[in-house]
Amino acid sequence: MKSLAELAAIKEKMQNKVVLREGSSDIRVVVGMATCGIAAGARPVLNAFVEEVNNLELSDKVTVTQTGCIGICQFEPVVEIFEAGKEKVTYVKMTPEKAKEIAEKHLKGGKVIAEYTISNI
Repeated sequence: MKSLAELAAIKEKMQNKVVLREGSSDIRVVVGMATCGIAAGARPVLNAFVEEVNNLELSDKVTVTQTGCIGICQFEPVVEIFEAGKEKVTYVKMTPEKAKEIAEKHLKGGKVIAEYTISNI
């Protein structure tokens, strides 16, 4: 970083990601980020959700956030999706690729991807 303008550009670029994680929307994507989740690869999953929700222009409807231990460490990385008026969906053994698919099909299209859920284990 060589100037204040460069710092301002970095701040502007990252602002969407920070706001996205802090919002309150009809759909909440919660990524388990306890030690077990991070060790299993939860950070790239969280980043993939943030980026894909932004790319799909869903930031007005979807909030991506993180939490501590969800309690099912053997299935990490774990992602829970809460939607107003619907039952919680728990996705397990997540990858960034699965996160992108879930953003497209579930968050945008409304279709739960059953083979990625805990009920399919």
